[in-house]
Amino acid sequence: MMTSSRVQSFRWATITIAASLGLFVACGDSAKPAAKLEPTATTQVAATTAATPVDFVATEATFVNLKKMTPVRFFFVSNGLGNLEETLKVARSKDGGVYPVGSIVQLVPQEAMVKRAKGFNPAGNDWEFFFLDIDEKGTTIVSRGKNEVKNRFDLQCSACHAAAEPKWDFICEADHGCAALPIGRDIIKVIQDADTRPL
Repeated sequence: MMTSSRVQSFRWATITIAASLGLFVACGDSAKPAAKLEPTATTQVAATTAATPVDFVATEATFVNLKKMTPVRFFFVSNGLGNLEETLKVARSKDGGVYPVGSIVQLVPQEAMVKRAKGFNPAGNDWEFFFLDIDEKGTTIVSRGKNEVKNRFDLQCSACHAAAEPKWDFICEADHGCAALPIGRDIIKVIQDADTRPL
């Protein structure tokens, strides 16, 4: 049986190993190979133990130019824990599914959803919502959280996404049950293409 000091040492060793493995990955579009980001001091990955589920805590460095993410229909995905394959499996499914922890979903550069560990936000399927400010230097998190985060139209992000049919795991698309956005795809495409963050 381990003493409490040995358990604490084991936990810190696990965190150090996880961080050093470079689990933070951003992927390019399907026409070019994925770009791997090295872990930084601002990247936080929770340790896996019997009592602590795997979690991913996003930082400003998490949010990159949309062109570095993987396009799926009209939105973009990546996975902060390197589990892009499972994220894509759900995103591309015709039957829906539950996104894995670390999934990052964005329609436009200024808004994002990040899948957190089970229990983080039960009412919101464990998604954390973000409103972001971007420029040629990178990303600034303006607000983050659960029900309190609002989008550029002053609408509560979680309320809009809660309208999605359960099988879509809070992800809105035209046929998922969510209300239509007040702007068309042509304007959304202009906003997506205007992402000025570094490539």
